[in-house]
Amino acid sequence: MRAFLAIGAALTVSGCVGVKFVSELPNKTATSQYVFKSALETLCVDEAYEGKLITTDAADDGFRSQRIVMGPAVCMYGIVQIPLAVGDDRSRIWQIYPTEDGFRLKHDHSHKDGTKDALTQYGGDSFGEGTGIRQIFPVDAETRALFTREGIEVSNQNTWGIEIRPSQEFAYEMWRPERHFKLVFDLTKPVAPPPAPWAVEPVSDEH
Repeated sequence: MRAFLAIGAALTVSGCVGVKFVSELPNKTATSQYVFKSALETLCVDEAYEGKLITTDAADDGFRSQRIVMGPAVCMYGIVQIPLAVGDDRSRIWQIYPTEDGFRLKHDHSHKDGTKDALTQYGGDSFGEGTGIRQIFPVDAETRALFTREGIEVSNQNTWGIEIRPSQEFAYEMWRPERHFKLVFDLTKPVAPPPAPWAVEPVSDEH
């Protein structure tokens, strides 16, 4: 097993400080939310999966030309943490976890040296009950303030989507007016995992 036993503690501390979350959904009637949570947890099997960009926005040509691999995911303290490698770029980790009303999606971004990017911990809380295979996450107030501060107000209209069919397919999506980005991963064919994300194993530029 690779050195991913450390990822949960490292990312929980770095990515969720001060964020209120719960390890179990308190609303026992939210059947679809429990199905979704259980589906996400099937990813935590120390496997990685290759994906492809299925949308056509020219702004994403950099993604289109790279090999895209997610995982291995880690489930710890109620958080499902999914590293995303785009070519040699291992700066990204998706973090999904239950809140008192549903789920929260956050994007944890790090530099090669392990320090946090200025644009990190953005995302939002799920809207409504969703379904057992799909939840959507409108941008939250904290994220809008971050985007405004960083001069990307256009992203204040973002909504994200996470869709999972266990052992079949996982999809990540972002959309706003005149913008659409969607990655789809084949869960039927595990691939060799990439190196650990930079948040866990920083890379030095020194030789």
